[in-house]
Amino acid sequence: MQRQNPTNIHQAFIFWHRSTPILSSSAGISARETKSAMAAPLLLDLLCCLTVFWLLLLPSHSADPDPLQDFCVANLSASVSLNGFPCKPASEVTSDDFFFDGFTKEGNTTNPFGSFLRPANVLTFPALNTLGIAMNRVDIAPGGINPPHSHPRASEAGVVIQGKLLVGFVTTNNVFYSKVLTAGQMFVVPRGLVHFQLNVGDGNALAYTAFNSHLPGAAVLPLNLFASSIPNDVLTKTFQVDADIIDTIKSKFKS
Repeated sequence: MQRQNPTNIHQAFIFWHRSTPILSSSAGISARETKSAMAAPLLLDLLCCLTVFWLLLLPSHSADPDPLQDFCVANLSASVSLNGFPCKPASEVTSDDFFFDGFTKEGNTTNPFGSFLRPANVLTFPALNTLGIAMNRVDIAPGGINPPHSHPRASEAGVVIQGKLLVGFVTTNNVFYSKVLTAGQMFVVPRGLVHFQLNVGDGNALAYTAFNSHLPGAAVLPLNLFASSIPNDVLTKTFQVDADIIDTIKSKFKS
């Protein structure tokens, strides 16, 4: 009889098991050896099934761990230090804990960047604790920019509500992707990559962004480099410029 080709892993092992000759004592093999020979394919079947089962059940790599209860409104005043925040006692939780009105007001964009970001993360909206989500309202004046930055703990998705924005990001291979978006269009930025939004329209722009972390964090490049205490020698060597140029740039970010 012609042998059939197995179509998947489980069928392959069943096929192999059934096609394996069974040894008996009539061939000079002991009963114990016969049982061992018969058990080997069964053990391989079991190992195969367990391996596939384990691979299928591997959790997705989200930015934050899954919650272990319905909610965990953050107790921001707790003295305990955790990778996150401890829960407020359920008896102290009220309806107001689950609502946030911080996005109702337009941001003040009268600053060097011409933009304002209002976050809704665990620090401003404690009910997001352990839920693995956060949002920002981003207001950008004409010609303003949400400067190059990255989020170390989350990917970002955003939608333009008003205006015209040039949205772009750079990969770790220095490949630049960008597009001009208008109201109703969305964008996504993979976790940890440097990105920006520039208002290229004639009026104010508004966007909302969402993250898969309750505290995505933000490393804002110009502030990290020129508003920190990184020595000038490091910056002059890095950017291949004279110290007076570094001093000029730093002066623009002095608080």
